[in-house]
Amino acid sequence: MSEKVNFYKSLKVKLEETTTFPTKYMFKFIIPTNLDKLNKLENMFNHLGAVITTKKSKSAKYTSVTILVNMKSVEEIINKYIEVDTIEGVISL
Repeated sequence: MSEKVNFYKSLKVKLEETTTFPTKYMFKFIIPTNLDKLNKLENMFNHLGAVITTKKSKSAKYTSVTILVNMKSVEEIINKYIEVDTIEGVISL
């Protein structure tokens, strides 16, 4: 099984054990500093009323992105991670 499949399965178990839905969930990503990639990431969450904060690294090569958003289910969270994974170079924390 791939690392990503294991990550999603593990995340699902942890969230089911510890979280009551709906809930505010915090996504954290590191992305190469690139306006197009950053806009694409932000657009994936904008329609959900997300609060998005960004911070560039000291060298400005990377940008950390924190997204706080109301999520309705474990599946919704996992689907967002899968969607974000389509952006090249994004690291999910």
